Amino acid sequence: MLKDITIGQFFPGDSIIHHLDPRFKIVMTLIFIVMIFTGESPICLGIGAVYTVTAVMLSGIKIKMFVKSIKPIMPFLLITAFLNILFINGGTVYFHWKFLKITSEGINVSIFMIIRIIMLIVGSSLLTYTTSPVTLTDAVESLLSPLKKLKFPVHELAMMMSIALRFIPTLIEETDKIISAQKARGAEIDTGSLINRVKNLVSILIPLFISAFRRADELATAMECRCYSGGKGRTRLRQLKSSSKDYIALAFTVFFLMCVIVVNMIYS
Repeated sequence: MLKDITIGQFFPGDSIIHHLDPRFKIVMTLIFIVMIFTGESPICLGIGAVYTVTAVMLSGIKIKMFVKSIKPIMPFLLITAFLNILFINGGTVYFHWKFLKITSEGINVSIFMIIRIIMLIVGSSLLTYTTSPVTLTDAVESLLSPLKKLKFPVHELAMMMSIALRFIPTLIEETDKIISAQKARGAEIDTGSLINRVKNLVSILIPLFISAFRRADELATAMECRCYSGGKGRTRLRQLKSSSKDYIALAFTVFFLMCVIVVNMIYS
């Protein structure tokens, strides 16, 4: 299961999506989130699905990578959808037993929720898959730069985001190693009752926290040795530059958002 978690990973490529300005990609991701959660009809979800599939095809990232990003949360999605079906009332009643009802409204809400969350994961994963953490940090800092006038620590915030994204794959790999080591010592991680499994998690979490704090301390020491003093007076090796492709992609995204808004107005 841990190997299926791909959050924070970057896959270098030569696709159109890879070459877009990361600032535009962040803005387009935000517009995409508004798009999928604004739609209130199947047509709106279909528009969002068309946009998602088009972006995935243009990225050149293998479909199995997006499937891996969805697999870890599927059990939670299915459980939530099942509870929505049982406890959301409205519309046609298909089944009724005591306090439990299965209605058309509950089924619709569950289907909409699953599709929206899947598209949200694919869209956000596409951002990190096609943008390196360093470039993403520069883009966040550039977008939030107006807040510097209000003495907001923009550079520090962007740096924390970059470090967090960078350490997610590292911590996942470390967790996998700890689990393998504990199993080699006879620990029953995947067997036994639920209570025993929860107790066995302690043998994983304690070494993981110790390893995380040790890595954080080593990183802080390394930054101090290199005389790191924040974003004041710093220069960048790669300057962010926008091109006509970025504006075309942004206009393409806004067009899909307007389509969703128009459909909502027609069917409201």
